[in-house]
Amino acid sequence: MIYTVGEAAKQLNVTPSTLRYYDKEGLLPFLERSGSGIRMFRDEDMSWLKMIDCLKKTGMSIKGIKHFMDCCMEGDSTIDDRLAIMGSQRDSVVQQMQEMQEMLDMLNFKCWYYQTAKDAGTCTVFDTMALEDFPEHYRKFIDPAKKNQ
Repeated sequence: MIYTVGEAAKQLNVTPSTLRYYDKEGLLPFLERSGSGIRMFRDEDMSWLKMIDCLKKTGMSIKGIKHFMDCCMEGDSTIDDRLAIMGSQRDSVVQQMQEMQEMLDMLNFKCWYYQTAKDAGTCTVFDTMALEDFPEHYRKFIDPAKKNQ
């Protein structure tokens, strides 16, 4: 099946201008055009577009994605390069996930903190609490000298 830029964009949940930009930046070397120059996306192109979308969402630069796509187009001689690119991006995503987990932990702590303060009617409730009175998994966020956060 052949898709227009709008149809392909809709399937990927991106704007048509995003796909046009990717094409302009050389990320779609596989893309065919009609005799009148209209971009034609085939079913097999969609997996390439999903890979590009994945790499973009993981924070890879357009330049990095272009390099990866160029390696793919070169064929089997670049398998080692592609493996290294994917491994590096995977490591980056793992680090991003760890950072996001730390942010989520802090937000969970703050939700607990303010819910506890709300229930008590004041943030000063923490002034009389010993560090041991805080849930163990939130103690790392507590500055014993200043419990009013």
